[in-house]
Amino acid sequence: MTGFGAFVRRAHAGGELVVQPRMGMSEPGRMRAGLRATRAANGRTVGTITLDSYTRVRDLESAGLALLEGESLNGYPIVNHDPATTRWVLEGSHGPDFPVQVRHGSADPVDIFRALMTVGLDASEGGPVSYCLPYGRIPLRQSVDNWARSCELFVRLRETGLEPHLETFGGCMLGQLCPPSQLVAISVLEALFFHRHGLRSISVSYAQQTSPAQDAEAVAALRRLCAELLPDTDWHVVIYAYMGVYPASPDGAYRLLGKAAELAAVTGSERLIVKTVAESVRIPTVAENVSALEFAAATAARTPRPVAAESAGADSQTYAEAAALVSAVLNMASDPGEAMLLAFRRGYLDIPYCLHPDNMGRSRSYIDGKGRLRWADTGRLPLSGVVETRGSRTVTSGDLLDSLSYVRRKFDHEQVSGAPGRGVIGPGRTRPRGA
Repeated sequence: MTGFGAFVRRAHAGGELVVQPRMGMSEPGRMRAGLRATRAANGRTVGTITLDSYTRVRDLESAGLALLEGESLNGYPIVNHDPATTRWVLEGSHGPDFPVQVRHGSADPVDIFRALMTVGLDASEGGPVSYCLPYGRIPLRQSVDNWARSCELFVRLRETGLEPHLETFGGCMLGQLCPPSQLVAISVLEALFFHRHGLRSISVSYAQQTSPAQDAEAVAALRRLCAELLPDTDWHVVIYAYMGVYPASPDGAYRLLGKAAELAAVTGSERLIVKTVAESVRIPTVAENVSALEFAAATAARTPRPVAAESAGADSQTYAEAAALVSAVLNMASDPGEAMLLAFRRGYLDIPYCLHPDNMGRSRSYIDGKGRLRWADTGRLPLSGVVETRGSRTVTSGDLLDSLSYVRRKFDHEQVSGAPGRGVIGPGRTRPRGA
């Protein structure tokens, strides 16, 4: 089998972590150069075309006007660019040994899927919950319907000989301060939603949080639940480098990225989406993305892999919470989309600090003295008997602000011997593609 999922599986079988940037430029020439530089990087890489904000909210008129006026956008407007232009962008890089994924952030992605399918791309990402609650301006019901139509459109790629691949963004809700068990649960539920609508090549995401030990538990829980619930699916795990307030110092940024690469390696994860030294101040350059890719690949290559990633830590507190959430939601309805809608309506899924009207907003979280994310208040989450609920913990605005900067403070001020300098890739560089 060919395609995005098959490429990642082959790389993993060969002992390599696939590394990927979050790269998108509106100018075709720059986007083409970015893909080529990603392909040429030392490491097993895949390409990314990240879309612009106008396209994400389906404001195609503004995206088109920006192109006419020569305005630079914060991503590639794939719907407005002529298909011939996008094919030129992909020419010379995209192929069986270098798949390209379209990343977008849209709760209404039908036009996006039509555009990527037209140019022969077979991989994208998102989800009906994860691309609605944090970013969307539309009701959750509408997002679920939009994503159902998009999935059913996307699976028609099989008629052309391509195997469509979708990645859940559910493991990255709001990027931070959501306890890992709920990230795992939403990622699994979105994967089941994709499966329900015909996808058979799926990746499940998890975003690095505040505690390496808790993160390892979460990935083990994610792998176990997918093994239990997606038996006839080609699936893999993708780790995101920390999605919250990033360290401002180059050394701090590299240390944090290094921890993400180590997390991917020790949990047997197959793919990692990197961040760069520039994350705290601006959109990174292509060169900064390449440096991050190479550093992450080298770090993972020298980190020991587990013998059995699925079993390590699988009976943790994180698994118990995630399994309880998934089970309670699936018991609400046979269709995963309907089940998730009911779950948010009743508070069985509830994202801390998320202001979307369809989120009940009763749950709260905090970072404990060991750096682990815990429930301060479970609201109506179905975690009775799983999480201690003898009283909620008050979280003040000061506590919240302190938590939001926890990771930046830790990695900017922590002194670690042997930390890499700006852009330096130390011993253990991975071999070039094809070597």
